[in-house]
Amino acid sequence: MTRLFLIAGEVSGDTHGAELLRALKEQLGASDLEIHGLGGPKMKAQAPHLSDWLDEAAVLGLWEVLKKYGYFQARMTETLAAIERDQPDVTVLIDYPGFNLRLAKALRQRGYRGRVAYYISPQVWAWKRGRIKEMARTLDLMMCIFPFEKDLYQASGLRTEFVGHPLVDELAAEKVQVEREPHLVGLFPGSRRREIEALFPAMVEAARLLAANRPGLRFVTSAVNGKLAARLRELAEAGGAPMIEVSHGDVHRLMQTCGCAVIASGTATLEAAFFGLPYCLTYKVAWLTAAVARVVMQVKYLGIVNNLAGRQVVEELLQERATGPSLAASLRALLDSPSKRESLTRELQDVAATLGAGGAHATAARAITKLLSSPLRH
Repeated sequence: MTRLFLIAGEVSGDTHGAELLRALKEQLGASDLEIHGLGGPKMKAQAPHLSDWLDEAAVLGLWEVLKKYGYFQARMTETLAAIERDQPDVTVLIDYPGFNLRLAKALRQRGYRGRVAYYISPQVWAWKRGRIKEMARTLDLMMCIFPFEKDLYQASGLRTEFVGHPLVDELAAEKVQVEREPHLVGLFPGSRRREIEALFPAMVEAARLLAANRPGLRFVTSAVNGKLAARLRELAEAGGAPMIEVSHGDVHRLMQTCGCAVIASGTATLEAAFFGLPYCLTYKVAWLTAAVARVVMQVKYLGIVNNLAGRQVVEELLQERATGPSLAASLRALLDSPSKRESLTRELQDVAATLGAGGAHATAARAITKLLSSPLRH
């Protein structure tokens, strides 16, 4: 019997964890696995003994974490005790670095000799590269989803596997054969309320400015749910652009039909690259957060596509440049040049191709299976 303990604390981690468990069952045999840990409803569907803590664990921002410090401290203590008691063959940490990296360090400080694997490598290369050496001391396997990460982690002596990005499989399933509409402009401000409030007003202004001279343009946006879609409609009307078409739950379809777009920095920019959607990137945070970020950031670009390419592929309109006129100018440049859009589409698809050919979860499961045969720490 192989014993596994998995920990994920976010919606995306729950999705990745459930697919990883499905792959592990196929490779090791469901009847030969004993699975415990912390995750969400999707992981629990694969492993009934696993605890669903997602409603409490999936918090955003330093202030929210501090408000729940006592809760997280208690869960940390409980989890450490459970792992030390059960002695799983492998403890698998899935993303969620604020909790998981502290857990790994605490386990080693307490003399834990078991195998610890990390799936969905934390992006410490962007902010805290110094933590990689510490991770090499606490982890036995890092499974990374971006190709350039492998050399960074492996240089520290940490056993590392590039497994590919899970998005590849998810997006391939949503790909459709459809013609792009050159006069359809996408406005994608992100999936969180905070991002929408910070970024969508400038997108609305850009749409109003473009529409004033181009009556044939159409503008679309999509939210993750109906409540946020209603807020997008309110902001569009307040900004003098009621013609913006608002929907929810269909952003991937829109990414395949729009001629160009403006997109908030984040996973959506990778999704757009996969679909070959020409876009410009934008983002804006509080001035103090931005000031700190400029000091600690250890990468040249905010956008992951630009970091993957090692150069500026898409224009980044950040902070004081995240304005309606600036967004309108960037979109206008794309609208005015079919050749520029075609060239950018090719570049984006080339970058997306570096994310692997698919099968990330199965590849990660094979890496964990291989780790099972490695000796425990002395």
